[in-house]
Amino acid sequence: MIYAIGDLHFDHSKQKPMDIFGENWINHKEKIVEDWRSKVNDQDLVLVPGDISWALKLEEAVPDLELIDRLPGHKLFIKGNHDYWWESISRLKSLNLESITFIRNSSFVYKDVGIGGTRGWMSRDSDGFDDGDEKIYRREILRLDASLSTIDKGIPKKIAMLHYPPFDGKLRPNDFVDVLVRHNVDICIYGHLHAEGHRYSVEGLIEGIEFKMVACDFLDFKLKEIDI
Repeated sequence: MIYAIGDLHFDHSKQKPMDIFGENWINHKEKIVEDWRSKVNDQDLVLVPGDISWALKLEEAVPDLELIDRLPGHKLFIKGNHDYWWESISRLKSLNLESITFIRNSSFVYKDVGIGGTRGWMSRDSDGFDDGDEKIYRREILRLDASLSTIDKGIPKKIAMLHYPPFDGKLRPNDFVDVLVRHNVDICIYGHLHAEGHRYSVEGLIEGIEFKMVACDFLDFKLKEIDI
């Protein structure tokens, strides 16, 4: 089985309470962990598209990462906009986490499914989008293409993980979707949107791709099964 849940925003230091987004966030980590343990087996895969820990430095993120490592299943991570602790892949691998794979310009194969992804970025029509954002936007498009290009052509099914939604402010597909189409992606999951931001969620079949929003509060802090 494949499951997905994004935007865990774990914080072992308890310095970043998420209930500023609503009372439903109270004890959100405990809700996620309980649901995770009730559903996932060690043979399953869990996709986590970014915003994993509030930590600013890698050593500060270790308790959160180790907690997730101890949960059932193998986990795939991509970087979110708040994952400031995320360092080079070699540095992340040096943590020797047994059940976590970090995706960056790379991919992972689970049974007959290839999974790639990248953080993405805000849409070009976002308020305040400037030349610096344009550089990041273009770089993230290249990273998505590089990641999906590492999936062997013989793999019949593909899932893409993005942190940012691949849609503009009018909920239309943006350039990231063009990359997904070119690589024949079947399913794209994303997160990033919370509380009032849920109104910008787009789900369903678009240009032959099934889009799923998996930010944890959108899912009521329960892992979503991904059928493919």
